[in-house]
Amino acid sequence: MPTVEKVARTDPGLAAELRLSVMRLRRRLANERHPDNDLSMNAMAVLGALYRNGDLTIGDLAARERVQPPSMTRMVNCLEGDGYVVRRPHETDRRQVVVSLTGSGRTTLLADRRRRDEWLATRLKHLSREEREVLRRAAPLLERLASEA
Repeated sequence: MPTVEKVARTDPGLAAELRLSVMRLRRRLANERHPDNDLSMNAMAVLGALYRNGDLTIGDLAARERVQPPSMTRMVNCLEGDGYVVRRPHETDRRQVVVSLTGSGRTTLLADRRRRDEWLATRLKHLSREEREVLRRAAPLLERLASEA
């Protein structure tokens, strides 16, 4: 059986290694969520999108999260019912609604992020300076891969 180093030398091998590593890290980070947070990862992604981008329409949220608008409407209904977001009519197009993050939604999101960031920062301390530098350079590349259509 080929070693990881040999498999990762090819683009398909690198793709397999990255997929596995990123998925494992995602699961670990999901397990480190704030204990008071019972929202799904998809719900947290919606809160994150609103935090990063400000108020958005349902259509914009759906496009950013790559889901259909009816699915996003259901998600926003749940988040609104729990007090994490509010809706208001669009200022120029009354057929649309604009979704905003509430104080509770912001607090929940930031507490959850802080906990997971602290967990990851602790793990990074176990890496050498050179290894952390490799990750520092790789982070924008991983973001680019995740953001491309």
